[in-house]
Amino acid sequence: MKKEDKGAGQKLSPDVVASMVRQASAECLAPPEVALKAQTVGEAKAKFDTLRTILLGILAGVFIGLGAMLCTLVVTNIDIGFGLTKLVGGLVFCLGLILVVVAGAELFTGNCLLVMSWFGGKIGLGRVLRNWGLVYFSNLAGSIGLAALMFYTFQWGFSDNGVGASAVSIANAKVNLSFGEALARGILCNFLVCLAIWLCFSARTVTDKIFAIIFPITAFVAAGFEHSVANMYFIPMGIMLADEPSVLEAAGLTTAGVGHLNVAGFVGNLVPVTIGNIIGGSVFVGAVYWASYLRQDRAELWESIKRWLKTLVPPFRAPETTAAVDIAIEEAVELAGGSKELREAIARAVLEKHAATSGKAPLESTGSKGLRELLARAMLAKAGG
Repeated sequence: MKKEDKGAGQKLSPDVVASMVRQASAECLAPPEVALKAQTVGEAKAKFDTLRTILLGILAGVFIGLGAMLCTLVVTNIDIGFGLTKLVGGLVFCLGLILVVVAGAELFTGNCLLVMSWFGGKIGLGRVLRNWGLVYFSNLAGSIGLAALMFYTFQWGFSDNGVGASAVSIANAKVNLSFGEALARGILCNFLVCLAIWLCFSARTVTDKIFAIIFPITAFVAAGFEHSVANMYFIPMGIMLADEPSVLEAAGLTTAGVGHLNVAGFVGNLVPVTIGNIIGGSVFVGAVYWASYLRQDRAELWESIKRWLKTLVPPFRAPETTAAVDIAIEEAVELAGGSKELREAIARAVLEKHAATSGKAPLESTGSKGLRELLARAMLAKAGG
């Protein structure tokens, strides 16, 4: 007799069947489900060990650098008009984020969505900042490493130094942006990048993810927005090529014309762009979607926070209240006149009640010391009651 398969005849539970149906479904996840997934993914990323985070961060820097390299190459000597050139450059730059999402890597700009896990109480702020710090500087290492390697390939000499000329021109334009321009472009850039990541969370297949990436990323590159990690490749590459006279000649630039293309210019670009990227990704995407779909999960906590904030209101109003009491005390002292003890008693009563003296008119109208004493005792009795 043949042995029966142990799994034969076993019934699948309704939950398992439902899960299999969802996985087989061609439908993308709905936005509320995407929000939950983003929160769960963020929690997992924040708990990666240090070595894993650094290695995946270096890979992301290399991947984004490859997209930047391909963009530089493709737009060199392309004579199809300004708009179409930008469009083509944006399309090929998508290689970078496709590699990050599909192959797997840790990208600083995408990890701005970790704030959703923080808002949801899944991780602490320390975890978020730790991840951002490790990933940011790992991205920097990967991007600069790729730029150095590409420099020694002498690819920049292609097309009679045309590729190098494109690289220098791109980098020079970036380091000459004002703080405000770089900040605004950084905000809009990561708004689009995090929307691309958000769309990828809803995808069920690799093809879905690729198509989800193409349009937002193409848009930010074509529009000239600023991506901090991409600039970690573009600007160092430009700095290295700025010392090549043949490249400057091909770009139609002079040494003075690339005066800001140095480490100071690099940092001066990264600071506002990074701040803008954090705002665009964490606030405009992460915070907005968390408040839209996940806020209810922590309703009790937010009510507690509101009650706690209300307790902070009186201290802020204290200076005003204290000033009013001081004025009332001074008025009472002047009206009481003559007796130091009476002045102190009336002042004490006014201070305890935090009210203006109702005995102002009688005190003004009488000259009797006894009446003043009577009024003072009455005010103290009222204060005590």
